[in-house]
Amino acid sequence: MQTISIKYEAHQLLESLPESATWDELMYRIYVRQAIEAGLKDSDADKIMDVKELRARFGLSE
Repeated sequence: MQTISIKYEAHQLLESLPESATWDELMYRIYVRQAIEAGLKDSDADKIMDVKELRARFGLSE
């Protein structure tokens, strides 16, 4: 898989924002993007847990 530079991806993200976007909206989109990429990386590394196991670990009901 070809790696796309962060600078390029950031530019694409900026271009997708409306002209009226705020700093908070930009920061939120960067955060969401980073969280998704981190989750995909964990999934690829098989660092995942079944929802039932997670709920049991934290004492949450199903």
